[in-house]
Amino acid sequence: RIERLEEEKAQLMADIRDVYAEAKGHGLDPKVMRQVIKMRGMDRQSLMEQDAMIELYRSHLGLD
Repeated sequence: RIERLEEEKAQLMADIRDVYAEAKGHGLDPKVMRQVIKMRGMDRQSLMEQDAMIELYRSHLGLD
């Protein structure tokens, strides 16, 4: 059973790579896409906290 699941997992990972490659071909940045997908999975409070921390770090680094 584990071997079958590992095969399915490998196929899913290949499919995901293909989707990112296709998106890149359309001019999208896969790195940014991954981040946005990660953010979509976050609850509103966590997302707001992350945004606040990023803004704080940017400010401290003089990137505003």
